[in-house]
Amino acid sequence: MSRMILAVFVILMVAVPVFAAEIVTYEKDIKGIIAKQCLSCHGSDAPTMEEFKRGEDAYKKKMKGPRYDTYANLMVVVKGSDAGALMRRLDDGKNTKDGKPGNMYANLGRTDAERSANLQAFKKWVGNWTLKKKKELGKGELEAIKAPEK
Repeated sequence: MSRMILAVFVILMVAVPVFAAEIVTYEKDIKGIIAKQCLSCHGSDAPTMEEFKRGEDAYKKKMKGPRYDTYANLMVVVKGSDAGALMRRLDDGKNTKDGKPGNMYANLGRTDAERSANLQAFKKWVGNWTLKKKKELGKGELEAIKAPEK
């Protein structure tokens, strides 16, 4: 019996850190990708989502999108008022009927490998990768979007 308890203890000591390491968080994984790939257009000088929607055409001409410089600002397009927008824009096209990637997929990296790796990090972070708009999401689907900060 004591060997069994010891074996379970050893397995848990080895397995728990492995599983914990797989959790993708904004602070640990996503913030750096956004800083490197997104903030030139979505940084602190970009408009909030509300401001962007009021003057969308003018901001697009200036190459400015909604502000993603903080966790709170990013969450607007993950599971907030514009839920799913981040996923639709970053998707590689493998989840669409026409196979076209989202308009921001190309900005996820300089190479196919970098884009793919960054997309996988976002997918793990979000949990429920959906291309639906907020009004199309059921309560369970919205709750399944995890996107932990820390």
